[in-house]
Parts: sequence; C-alpha cells; structure tokens
Amino acid sequence: MFTNFPLFPQQASVQAGQVDAIYFFVVAITAFFSLIIAGAIAFFAAKYRRRHDAEVGVAIHGSLILEILWSVIPFFLTMGMFAWGAKVFFDLYRPPAGAMEIFVVGKQWMWKIQHMDGQREINELHVPVGRPVKLIMGSEDVIHSFYIPAFRVKADVIPGRYNTLWFEATKPGTYHLFCAEYCGTKHSGMTGRVVAMDPADYQAWLSGGSASDSPVAAGEKLFQDLVCNTCHIQGSQGRGPVLTNLFGNTVELQDGGRVTADEAYIRESIVNPQAKIVAGFQPIMPTFQGLVTEEQLLQLIAYVRSLSAQGTAPSPAGTAAPTMPQKSDQPVQEPRKPGR
Repeated sequence: MFTNFPLFPQQASVQAGQVDAIYFFVVAITAFFSLIIAGAIAFFAAKYRRRHDAEVGVAIHGSLILEILWSVIPFFLTMGMFAWGAKVFFDLYRPPAGAMEIFVVGKQWMWKIQHMDGQREINELHVPVGRPVKLIMGSEDVIHSFYIPAFRVKADVIPGRYNTLWFEATKPGTYHLFCAEYCGTKHSGMTGRVVAMDPADYQAWLSGGSASDSPVAAGEKLFQDLVCNTCHIQGSQGRGPVLTNLFGNTVELQDGGRVTADEAYIRESIVNPQAKIVAGFQPIMPTFQGLVTEEQLLQLIAYVRSLSAQGTAPSPAGTAAPTMPQKSDQPVQEPRKPGR
C-alpha cells in the first residue's frame, strides 16, 4: 500500500540520513510534549471542574521544584537540538575537499548545467555515485531554489551572487529536481531530474556527449574576445593586476582593506569593478554588467581559477558577490569597450 504512496522520499545521499534523524527527533519531542500537555489539560479540566455554583476553588501555592523542572528540561532539550542542527547545517554547507564541481544557472524557467569537461544539460543533472559533487550556482533573473528531495539538499539561487550546494549520491537511480522558490508564472514547470550513475556508466555518459568547450576554454576565449588581456597581461604588469595565482589569495585594496579572491570577488570585479579597487591601480576598468551572461561569468571565473595553483581546489562556499582587480597607476586612458 505504502510502496506506491510513500510518506517520505527515499534516502539517496550521505546527507539524507542526518537530515531525517534530526527531523524525526524534533517531531517525536514535539508529539511527546503535545500529548502530555493536551492530556494534562483534559485531565485537570475534568478533575477540577466546578460541580455547583457555590463551589469555590482552593488557593494554590506554586511548586519551586516543578518550576525548575519545566524550565531546565526544555532548556537542555532545545540546546541539544540546536547543537545537533548546527552540526548538520555545517556538514550540509561545507563541501569536502576534492569534490567534483559543476556550474548551474537558474533561468525562468529552466536549469542550465555545465560540467567541467564541457558537457551541457538542461533540466537534467548526471552525477556519479560515491563521489562528492559541488554545485556552483547563479541566477540570470530572479530568485530560484535548487531542491533534490531524495538527497535532502536545497539552496537558494540568487541573482547577483553565487551560492553552493554539495551532495554525494549513494545509489544509482533517477530523482526529482524542483525549483522550491516561486519564480514566476511557470514556476511549477521548472522541474527536472538528477540521474545518479555508477562511476563507469558516468564516464561512458560523459564521453558519449556532444563536443563542447570546457568552462575554462570558453572563459579563456571570452577573456580574449572582451580584450581583457590588453590590461591583465600574463607574466608582466599592465594596467590591471596580474591574474596568475590570484584565486584563493588575499588582495590588498586601495582603502586599506583586504579581501580573499574567491568566485564572489571575481564576479563583482567584472560587473562592478569600482566596488573594490586594488591597491596601486586606478579605477578605469569598465563594467561588463549586461555585456556577459551569468553563464559567461562562470566561465570567466573558471578561467581565472585555472591560472592559480589553488584554482583546482574547492573554493570557499560563496555567498555575497565581492570583486576583482582594477587598473593601474599608469596614465589613465579611455576604457576599452568589448570589441574595440
């Protein structure tokens, strides 16, 4: 009977068991105390009800022991749930080192996905079983939410910033993928599927796909097409900072601050280059807001990452969108526009 109508999605990731355990614990605690409170109300309402109009209740003087018990017991229970929930939260949002990275872009009303070898998908995500997968996600328009019920993972995909999500599938199969944030008139149709495959089958699927540039190769080509290489010269100082070994390192800013060059910083530097000016450079870099898509921004970031020794290592879970290098102390010239 319950095979065709399961109460909960199957557990298909390493995170699923942790999430379900704390969920059922909270439900059990809630049900336990709800029954006790409801039972006590019913019992005392019946036992101490007024039996005739002249009946007067007896004055009650509180119990210190009872007051302490119903304060201390809930305190330790809630603190235990908080500590357990915090551990599960950090486990869910800290991808392990060496996780396979995939780019995801949300757009009304579809999911556009690109693997690091160039393989592209729409509303489908193929992943290997037994290997951590880290999704680097951005939105082209409104807030979306990437949700895989069987994996017990969900993360908002927000325009103007990057978010990450990771999981590790534990068994082959096809699982539902939803947008869990109302994003417009066709929100209900923004669905897809995640296909978890044995590693050998996944490699066969990758090799059987249509040829496409990897994000790094596409980013390098775009970097040249936008004439970025005329300012950010590899191996020597130009009007902009050298990008080699930039990713993952600390950048000194003109205002005396410091920032880590992660995905969010690089993205902001492309779309809003005046936000964080690198020390020793002039704010002459033009904005590329509206000139490149979110997908192209991810490709540019992949290229910049590839120039660093740390570029192949998993980056910190990005959230807000900080910046990238500006231009130098050499005489200020009119900013180049793409194609000029």
